[in-house]
Amino acid sequence: RSEHAEAITAFMIQGATQKLSQAGLEALAVIAYLQPTTRSRVAQIRGVNSDSVVKTLLTRGLIAEDGTEELTGAVRYSTTDYFLELLGLNSIEELPKISPLLPGVDEATKMAESQE
Repeated sequence: RSEHAEAITAFMIQGATQKLSQAGLEALAVIAYLQPTTRSRVAQIRGVNSDSVVKTLLTRGLIAEDGTEELTGAVRYSTTDYFLELLGLNSIEELPKISPLLPGVDEATKMAESQE
């Protein structure tokens, strides 16, 4: 309804400009480095349910659906051009390598992949 348009617009703008929570940042990092990846893989790596966090990232336009897993039919997610723009990157390949920052991440990634 037109009488609610101003309130709805203000609500949408506020949601888009708020900072991401720690959970949001974690999930976004998992998706950015392992894309395309599924919601269940994000949850497995984070160790907690990530459904609402993934929904928030979708709503903010930071990630988008990127096909489905052949075997399970689970939706895969990847980062968007908007994500790259916010980080000032031209491509996902410009993300810093994560291995030197987090020792043991290669082993954790291999474990997660073997459990799929």
